[in-house]
Amino acid sequence: MNSKAQNILLVEDDISLGKTIAELLEINGYEVKWCHNGLEAYHYLEQKIPDIIVCDLMMPIMSGEELFLKIRKYKKYDEIPFLIITADVTFEMKIKQLENGVNDFIIKPFKIQELLLKIKNILQFKDVLIKNNTQDPFSKVTIKLKNKNFFEKLNDIIISNIKTNITIDKIATELFISKSALDKKIRRDKQMNTTTYIRQLRIEYAIRLIEAGETNVQQLTEACGFNSLSYFSISFKGYTNTSPKSYIKKRNIN
Repeated sequence: MNSKAQNILLVEDDISLGKTIAELLEINGYEVKWCHNGLEAYHYLEQKIPDIIVCDLMMPIMSGEELFLKIRKYKKYDEIPFLIITADVTFEMKIKQLENGVNDFIIKPFKIQELLLKIKNILQFKDVLIKNNTQDPFSKVTIKLKNKNFFEKLNDIIISNIKTNITIDKIATELFISKSALDKKIRRDKQMNTTTYIRQLRIEYAIRLIEAGETNVQQLTEACGFNSLSYFSISFKGYTNTSPKSYIKKRNIN
């Protein structure tokens, strides 16, 4: 942890739980601002940007999901990690929050050690990204940021059409570049062609679904836009060095 205490915005409407979490976070060296609903937290963000937001999903006035979607409309809040607390363990909830873009979620009831480790890991990863992007205060940072914005848009297009057989022409059109320019940029920055990049992103999406609780390989195949189960299995094994069934089994054991 940095010498300067990292700031956590805790958003929790349950008084007893909120007080307990806030006290335990403070004991572990964090500065904590506790808000009781999403609207109160939103107003606080206008005054100070925290290092991470830990937020309950279901709350009166403004829910955690509403708060997340609201702040993600503004660039100044883009880099704040967002951790959802929820008692809803349904697959649909998990997928919806992952599709929204939350960084992680923790299921009630939980051990404080689990919450602390999730916060620690997210903040350490954030610090690494910041360090890597500030080594050169001029051209290198500019290039990285441009690439980040490009690939964020590219990934959004692919994920939005994940269940379909989206064409490279359609992707290039939506990015306002030529098909050859798209392929050239992906080859230069990712060392692979466009088709491979799309297939890899589909597999990464499948892994996210598995981590969220999906165990049916056929449903994974369809959800990720593969034409056949065999092709999905071959592609998955090529990326992870293990079959989908083995990956799911290992994940469930762990």
